[in-house]
Amino acid sequence: MTRRRDNAIATPMRIPAIEELNSVRVDGQALAVGGIVGFASRDLRSRPFALLRSQIQRRLGRKHARLIGVTSAAPGEGKSFLSLNLAAALARVSEAPVYLIDLDLRRGTLASALGLSPTSGVGAILTGDEQEIANVGWRIEDANLAVFPTLPIEEGSAELLAGESFARFAAGLRALPDESIVLCDLPPVFAGDDAMITLEHLDGYLLVVDSGKTTVKQVAHAIQLLEPTPCLGTILNRYQGGVADHYSYNYGYDVDNKT
Repeated sequence: MTRRRDNAIATPMRIPAIEELNSVRVDGQALAVGGIVGFASRDLRSRPFALLRSQIQRRLGRKHARLIGVTSAAPGEGKSFLSLNLAAALARVSEAPVYLIDLDLRRGTLASALGLSPTSGVGAILTGDEQEIANVGWRIEDANLAVFPTLPIEEGSAELLAGESFARFAAGLRALPDESIVLCDLPPVFAGDDAMITLEHLDGYLLVVDSGKTTVKQVAHAIQLLEPTPCLGTILNRYQGGVADHYSYNYGYDVDNKT
């Protein structure tokens, strides 16, 4: 798989191993409010994410992809909801460490979805305001999952993502052990060029599609804008009539090979 930028020239930042991070127990009330059920294997609503997890694992293995972005055409289509549930579902069964990185620098929501109250985040690493990456990462208790949230920044996100600090950060993620799985919650495609810039450093992306909102034209245009980074699949969110109907849960998926 070919990336658009040779990241070997960047000196990698050292990304801490999961066991080096501060442990935190996620806020059950925050999870319930946000519909985050991927941690709960006994919750029937988590089953669609388990099925999605298996498909994604097979897809990543075939494509030799390790750094994966999750995006959507426009805001409000469920990409962060999907990113967090998928990361939680993967971490429940994977012996390999799972890293979830919030790269939606202007609208990051992963911290609030988990009930975390960070004092700094990924954006601070990129600006240089925070020097210790371990200070912005959290190990989720009882899960093989590390979450690196961000605090929303008001401006300059594209410049940060195009800069040397992010190149070094991405190189550090790539330098993690080969079995590691890295999911990056990206900004929506039409919200600016942040997603396009970020994907220069990643192996591919998943595109979240809102079945009641996103049009076929928007999907095609988003994929066109993100070329030549491969789309590893589309995930249909809020789908009525799919596998989730049996579980009375408003979620469905359709992973299509776009490469």
